Formats: sequence, C-alpha cells, structure tokens
Amino acid sequence: MSEPSVKEQLSGYRQSIDNIDAALVHMLAERFRCTKAVGVLKAKYDLPPADPAREEYQIARLRQLAQDAHLDPDFAETFLNFIIREVIRHHEAIAAEHGGASEKTA
Repeated sequence: MSEPSVKEQLSGYRQSIDNIDAALVHMLAERFRCTKAVGVLKAKYDLPPADPAREEYQIARLRQLAQDAHLDPDFAETFLNFIIREVIRHHEAIAAEHGGASEKTA
C-alpha cells in the first residue's frame, strides 16, 4: 500500500478542519440561542445584562479547560471575552426592547 500524496493528506486535513468549523458554528448558534433565553429572562425580571461574578468564574473555568486540553489559556480567555461581550450586547438590546435596564453593569 502506497503512502497518500501530499495533496491527499492536505485534502484530508482540510476536510477535518471544515467539519470542525461547521460544528463550531452550530455549537455557537446553540449557545447564543440559550443566552438569548437568559437575556429574555433577565429582562423580564429586570436583572442586569452583565453578571461579573459569572463571567469571572467562566473565564477561570475555561482557562483551566484550555490548559488541560493543551490550548493556550490566553487565547481561550480572549475567545470567551469576545463571546461574553456579544452576549452582553444581546442582553442589553433585549432589555431595551422590554423597557428594562439597558446599562451594562461593571
């Protein structure tokens, strides 16, 4: 049996990358579906869009998961902070739609 060509190996890796990217997009979509529901609940009960204690916990948790997975914890934190900012932005918009608090809490 002959070794696969470089083009075949590259194609195989790229197919895996494409599959992973698709899974990431679907997982992010599901995550945002859930965080939107959280935003609606917060707006309904006039809770602040941001939850600094939860964010701090999640960052520490994700940094540990990244370290355990041999992924740069700083990268993981940057990624999570990007998601958190987007979630807070959504929660602020939902709160404004519901006539509740729209200010981000520090």
